[in-house]
Formats: sequence, structure tokens, C-alpha cells
Amino acid sequence: MSMTTAETRMREVASYGGLVDAFGGAATVVLAIVALAGTSSDMLLAIATIVFGAALLIQSGAIVSELSAMIAPEGGAAVAENFGGGGLAIVFLAGTAGIVLGVLALIGIHPVMLASIAVIAFGSAVVFGGGSVWSVFRLKQSGQTVVSGAQIVATEIAAGSAGLQCVGGLAAIVLGILAVTGTLPATLSLVGLLIMGAAIVLTGSTLTGVVQGFMRPGTARMSWSERPAE
Repeated sequence: MSMTTAETRMREVASYGGLVDAFGGAATVVLAIVALAGTSSDMLLAIATIVFGAALLIQSGAIVSELSAMIAPEGGAAVAENFGGGGLAIVFLAGTAGIVLGVLALIGIHPVMLASIAVIAFGSAVVFGGGSVWSVFRLKQSGQTVVSGAQIVATEIAAGSAGLQCVGGLAAIVLGILAVTGTLPATLSLVGLLIMGAAIVLTGSTLTGVVQGFMRPGTARMSWSERPAE
């Protein structure tokens, strides 16, 4: 009973973490749009950098919480062997570095240049960590023969979000490099944050969907062949 309660709490943490992660991405998008409109662009660029760094930290923590509550089913060993923690480590380090760079930029130390560097780091984290949610889903799904409707929806969302997040991360890396070289640095950094903010909204929503799709493993799992004859 205590083990079941601990697993449930871990999954609730992961679910709420995904929602907060998505909220952080949405806040980054709003800040980037307002800054692109010309309202205190340097200050909002620094704040958006801090917010996105915090969102990456929350994302890595939510995935770790879900992995901690997971018991791999029979047949999931092959998927687990292919799941590496390098992507999560990169996400965590990039989030931490981004917060530090954002704080330095906020106090006026080369704000645009530091934000551009942070965008490159964020883009790398999004690329390398993009498959983490999909790997978690595959590990949870392995060994199951009957799935619920919520799990089918989670499959579609998880499959699409991994590729889109990778593309968004690559675009942000290119924009960050151009910004560092002096090509419209503030504007390109804000566009990069805007793209990654949208990607992190999708990832946070996907993580929440994956967790909620498996929150009730004992419901909606009976196949038609297993139903009692009337």
C-alpha cells in the first residue's frame, strides 16, 4: 500500500511538473512577443531567459519524478537499455546555466550577448532532451497488449512533440549563433526564445498527457475477448 501511495504521489508530481513546465513556456512566449513589440526589450529578454531556464529545470525534475515512480513491465528491458540519462543531464545543466546568464543579463552585464549564449545552450538542451518524454512513454507502454483511449491520444501527442521539439531546438541554435555574431542579436534571441517557449509548452502538455494516460492502470483495460458472456 505504501509503495502504491508513493508511486501515485510521484506521478502527481510529474503531472503537475508538466503543467508548470508548460506554463513557463507560455510565459516565455508572452514575454518574447511583448519584447519584440519594443517594450523594454533588453529587460524582458533577460527575464524570458530566466523563465525559460526555470522551465527546463522543472521539465527535467518532472521526468525524473516519473521515472522514479516507474516499474518497467515485462518486455520493457530493451526500451530501458536504450534510455540514457545524458539528455536529462544536458537539460538540467542548460537550465541552470541559463538562469545564471539571465540574472547577469538582468543586472546589466552584456545583456544581449549573454542572452544569445543562453539561447544556444537552450537550443542544445531542447534537441538532446527532446526524446526524453517519448522514451518515458515507450517504457511505460512496453509490455501492454490492451490500451485505453487516453493512452492512444498520449501516443499521438508524444510521437509528434519529439520531432517538433528537435526542429525548434535546431532553429534556436542557428538563431543564437547568428545573434552572437552580431546579426540583430536582440531580435533573433527573442525569436529563438519564442520558438523554444512554444516547444516547451508542447512538451509539458505531452508529459502531463503521458502521466494521466497511465494514472489508472486498472481501468478501461478489458478487451472484448475478456468480457464475460451474457
